[in-house]
This record gives sequence, C-alpha cells and structure tokens, in this order.
Amino acid sequence: MTDQTLTGGAGMPDRWQRLWAPHRMSYLTGENRPLPGNEVECPFCKIQSLSDEDGLIVARGREAYVVMNLYPYNVGHVLICANRHVADLTELSDSERNEISQLTARAMQTIRKVSTPQGFNLGMNQGEVSGAGVAAHIHQHVVPRWFGDANFMPIIGQTKVLPELLLQTRADLAAHW
Repeated sequence: MTDQTLTGGAGMPDRWQRLWAPHRMSYLTGENRPLPGNEVECPFCKIQSLSDEDGLIVARGREAYVVMNLYPYNVGHVLICANRHVADLTELSDSERNEISQLTARAMQTIRKVSTPQGFNLGMNQGEVSGAGVAAHIHQHVVPRWFGDANFMPIIGQTKVLPELLLQTRADLAAHW
C-alpha cells in the first residue's frame, strides 16, 4: 500500500476498496425523468403502451398496474402506479386508491411466495421535495426487506448488489401473480 492510498480526501484514493454502480448516475442526472427543462415523456404513462415484458410490468389492474423499479433498492422492488397521470393521492378517485391498495397487498403476497422476505418498506413520496423521482405521476414503492440486507455494501460502498436481473425477477413475480 502506498502513502497515496492512505491519504483519502475528496476524489483521492484511500484504504477502502470501492465497488461502483455507475448506472445510478443516469437516474440521478435525470435520464428518463420528466424534470423541469428535461422534455421527457412521463415514464409511467409511456410504460402502459408497452408489452408487459418490455415495460417490466408484473400485473395490470383496471386503474393501476405493478411494474419493476428500474433503479431498485432490493430484489423484487416494485412500483404500484395509477394508470391516470396524477401527482397526488388526493387527486385519485376512491376506486383508484382502493385498487392501488389492493395491488400493494397482492404484490406483498406474491413477493413473499417468490422470495420470502422478512418484511417490507411501503412508501409514497408526494412532491419532488419529498424525494419523488417522478413527482408528476403517483406511485407506491413496495420494497422487500431481509435481515442483513443493509450490509456494508450500501453503507460503506454506496452500492447495492442485486443477485438477479430485472427481467428474471419480473418473470418470477408475473408467473406467481
């Protein structure tokens, strides 16, 4: 080990071995996200016109659908999206809210069958300031959790290791839906 590898500092090598997840940068910089000044079609509206496999859609309801998250926090991380392009929970009809809730419960049941998580994080970020990546189209996150899934990788390396490709996870969930 050289003196330089021990120095640390911003952008300088240090004693930590790093694993990089450069695909996340495209998300952070706004790729495929309808942000101010970024004239991109809403990805949740666009996905609905694709085949289930091409759009990574696991299941479709009458007023909402379940899709794999392109930037998952864990294996099996899905989004429950309203078909209609609305931003806020208060803009949904009662039947849309009910279907999102029903699809969320069904997603949890299906993920339990496929990968036996010990728990879930459910979340709906309302507005860009709250962390919503696509603030203009309401969606609920369903993130399966396992004991020890937040090991050194995301904490130290700021990288999440996923052992399965999205297409395979989507196929497994869709088959068990």
